[in-house]
Amino acid sequence: MTDGRERPDLTETERNAMHEVEVGVEWMLRAQGHLLAFHHAIGHGMDHLDAAEQPLRDAGYPALADHIRDDLLSRGVTADDRWTYTVVEEFQRSFLPALTEFENEARETITDGRRHVAERAQEKTWRERANR
Repeated sequence: MTDGRERPDLTETERNAMHEVEVGVEWMLRAQGHLLAFHHAIGHGMDHLDAAEQPLRDAGYPALADHIRDDLLSRGVTADDRWTYTVVEEFQRSFLPALTEFENEARETITDGRRHVAERAQEKTWRERANR
């Protein structure tokens, strides 16, 4: 049941626990965004190194150009040589589904599927205090 209303029979402990679960999930989704930003930033930096290769060669620095080509552009960013897109894909494929499944299970078990029960209780309190 996800009708958007607060579930009145929840204890404060249940409400707080569910709030922590939801905020934890939100932070994990933010982390996914940071992973994507990292992936894009690495790609952008690699594009600049790629653009530097030929000018270095033209300027008489073939060893530096070769280093970019052979040692930097062709490698991953982790000790086991993984590229950033594989890190993003692994996070999305392995961790996020487990996280989503847990959040759904907790929500169904504790709040009958209702989301943001702590915020709804806070909203109710603040509106009552403001006589709205």
